[in-house]
Amino acid sequence: MKIAFTAAATDAAQDALAVFSARYGNVPLEKADVAVSLGGDGFMLETLHRVLGLDLAVYGMNYGTIGFLMNTPDEDNLPERLLNAQPSLLHPLHMTATTVSGEVVEGKAFNDVFLFRQTRQTSRIRIEIDGRTRLDELICDGVIVATPAGSTAYNLSAHGPIVPLSANILPLTPISAFRPRRWRGALLPSTAVVRLTLLDTDKRPTAAVADFKEIRDVVEVVVKEDRRQHATVLFDPDHGLSERIIAEQFLP
Repeated sequence: MKIAFTAAATDAAQDALAVFSARYGNVPLEKADVAVSLGGDGFMLETLHRVLGLDLAVYGMNYGTIGFLMNTPDEDNLPERLLNAQPSLLHPLHMTATTVSGEVVEGKAFNDVFLFRQTRQTSRIRIEIDGRTRLDELICDGVIVATPAGSTAYNLSAHGPIVPLSANILPLTPISAFRPRRWRGALLPSTAVVRLTLLDTDKRPTAAVADFKEIRDVVEVVVKEDRRQHATVLFDPDHGLSERIIAEQFLP
């Protein structure tokens, strides 16, 4: 089994990289049978972006903080763990953002695409779903479109719902909504096309973020799930991503 190791820049991850490479070898991603990501959830997302299009499964070991997408680190029996690991298929969101200057920027997100105000003043956002206006104006700090896997991340912190992987649903969650005051977001089918139009951009600049890619001063952002692409994440038996998403809903 040819393994490609990727590692975060932290001391712990780099030390682990040296140990694993010496014990199991290390090949480039393009020549590997499987990739092993050493770090936290943020670095795992970076690795998933790197393997997108390579049809290469990724097994994560937690050398970060939360490690929701990661497995328990262990130097022993890695080939056996990889052979017994359970796959979870993740489809990314595709973001098309247009800036005030007319630049069009595209991005992918396995966690979420979100808008967030750049200054002390709230953003004003019109929300369209599949070409139909659903909110003429949302006054808020921002808004999140999350994947099921990302529903336990920023979306959950903003009081959005946790969504099972098999639900084919995308949470749309406001960040500190001011008007409509009681609007708590929506659950959308995974086929939905979400168009977010920024109002009063001269006075209220807003940024768009797709995972770790940020675009400033946007005027419009279109988000939809990209079913043509996917990444495969590997988990130890009985600790798969679906189980973790369910368990997260019962934590104190």
